[in-house]
Amino acid sequence: MAHTVVIAPDSFKGTIAAAAAAQALAEGWRRERPADDVRLLPMADGGEGTVDAFATAVPGARRMPVTVTGPEGVDVEASWVLLPSTSDALGGTGVVELASTSGIELLGAPPRLRPFDAHTRGFGEAIAAALAHGVSRLVLGIGSSSSTDGGAGMLTALGARFTDAHGAPIDDGARGLADVVSADLSGLAALPPGGVTVLSDVTNPLLGARGAAAVFGPQKGAAPDDVGVLDAGLARFAEVLGAAAPGADRDASSRPSLSTGAAGAGAAGGTGFGLLAWGAALVPGSAAVAELVGLGGAVAAASLVITGEGSYDGQSAAGKVPAHVGALAAAAGVPVDLVAGRIASDADVSGFARTASLTALAGSAEAAMADPTQWLVAAGAAFARAAG
Repeated sequence: MAHTVVIAPDSFKGTIAAAAAAQALAEGWRRERPADDVRLLPMADGGEGTVDAFATAVPGARRMPVTVTGPEGVDVEASWVLLPSTSDALGGTGVVELASTSGIELLGAPPRLRPFDAHTRGFGEAIAAALAHGVSRLVLGIGSSSSTDGGAGMLTALGARFTDAHGAPIDDGARGLADVVSADLSGLAALPPGGVTVLSDVTNPLLGARGAAAVFGPQKGAAPDDVGVLDAGLARFAEVLGAAAPGADRDASSRPSLSTGAAGAGAAGGTGFGLLAWGAALVPGSAAVAELVGLGGAVAAASLVITGEGSYDGQSAAGKVPAHVGALAAAAGVPVDLVAGRIASDADVSGFARTASLTALAGSAEAAMADPTQWLVAAGAAFARAAG
């Protein structure tokens, strides 16, 4: 009997993107069961691979090439994805990710970290390109950022103007935030008719011990003494931007989304706060992606589902992609298999029909990370043989 198989993994962080992981699993499955109907619905949570996931999962999706200013100030060739509209009167949905336009991976290998000078200008330029195309809605992924600029570069590319005491534009990156005294948002691009949805599973506030600078600054090259400087710059920027944002004359309690303590305001070096000031809505990434690609309906129509991620551990049940895919499968009464780079001893895998660890298949974590495609193909083939 032929199976209908949905393959919906997250990326295996640092080794292989979700779309490529899904393709490798499908290759292994088809080697053993070529007659089965295999559908690829790679997932994402807003980080690296979000654009690729949508391009693979949504029929009719179109890649739209764009040249933007990368986080080092040099041109970067990137793309955003245009999802087809369900109505001829609408311009479709534009999907733009920060990772491929202003992300940390663009700083080279190994990364040439720039804690004060990396910026989000390229991300804003890609958003502007999608708006210029006429999209009716935007979906933005903001994971894998390289900077702590509060989204100042992004907003500047969208028409905002931030100036210092002399009326000159502030420097790019976190370096300029300490000097900002004025924000002019009169030229800021309007939101598209369908609004802006931001994919982020980060819930950190903008400032303080759990804020963008303290938690994520060191990952972007900030030394211990730099964290306080970055945090103070974000605080100054938030004060100036908040005073200029629409509704600034209202009581702060009626504008909770613009609070520096808002969940997700600290995402992507404070870009979450900048997007909130623009009027965007921050949502949990994996659930939103699942809805946009129609994962629920696909799972309900399947006879088997395969999901996965790089490391499945005791924390993975809290909102990660495999947990969300597993919940959808359980609700539909469909068995689900799990593949991971490693499966930790504290992980609860009781909800999965079968599991596969690339580390176990390869013999070591090093071997698995060196060639994840090979071992994902092997995992797909093993699942297919077990399916009978």
